[in-house]
Amino acid sequence: RSNIMVISESVEDYLESILVLQEKNGYVRSVDIANHLEISKASVSIAMKNLKENKFVKFADNHEIKLTPTGLEIAKSVYEKHLMFSEFFYKLGVPKDIATRDACKIEHAVSKTTFNAIKSFVQKHSCELNSNNE
Repeated sequence: RSNIMVISESVEDYLESILVLQEKNGYVRSVDIANHLEISKASVSIAMKNLKENKFVKFADNHEIKLTPTGLEIAKSVYEKHLMFSEFFYKLGVPKDIATRDACKIEHAVSKTTFNAIKSFVQKHSCELNSNNE
């Protein structure tokens, strides 16, 4: 039996949102996540309870939401994929809004192995990609 835990897209989206909001605002509250993901505060409350039970987040005394080391690791991984795919698609000539939307879908589906191969390819060919969009 494998020790690898499968993490749902929705968990990845929440963790990624917390990371993005933390970097943008310096703090994160449930209402910030609800606004960012355009969902109800009730949905966020349920999700935060689950994330806390799975030790992905913790709550400060002022109700601020903090990523645990495990939550941060997952969030950074998802966000790195998001940024790389968004940028890659944009450099291929895909309009920015579509590139971002497609990156959101792919960031959850791609394996670490495939992502690393694509990332390596993009880094190796970045000069050629940059000239396509100028």
